[in-house]
Amino acid sequence: MHFVISATWGPTDPTRAMLPFIFAASAVQAGDQVTLMLFHDAVHMAVEGAGAKLVPVGPPNRYEEVAAHPKVTLWACKPCVEVRGLAAASLDRRIKLGGMNDFHAAAKGADARVISY
Repeated sequence: MHFVISATWGPTDPTRAMLPFIFAASAVQAGDQVTLMLFHDAVHMAVEGAGAKLVPVGPPNRYEEVAAHPKVTLWACKPCVEVRGLAAASLDRRIKLGGMNDFHAAAKGADARVISY
């Protein structure tokens, strides 16, 4: 199965920000493919080192596990990154810049399941 996840929560709420990564970690442990798109304030997690530094209340931080997994594709919304003044050079090299067309392309797959956080 292919899980296509949209995330909108950023570092201001580390527990909510980590939920899509926790789900993604569970999915890849089960052998599934994951596409995770960071939208809105979640793009702040795309800054190099930011996602790994989050301290959620309760669940563990799973950012590095997900970002490094070969069955995961991480995207950050390019317009969201630009409007927040984040420099592309400051982003985690594992994250691709894209937009809604990329999210739509992943979501329209026959085996895709869309999940929003």
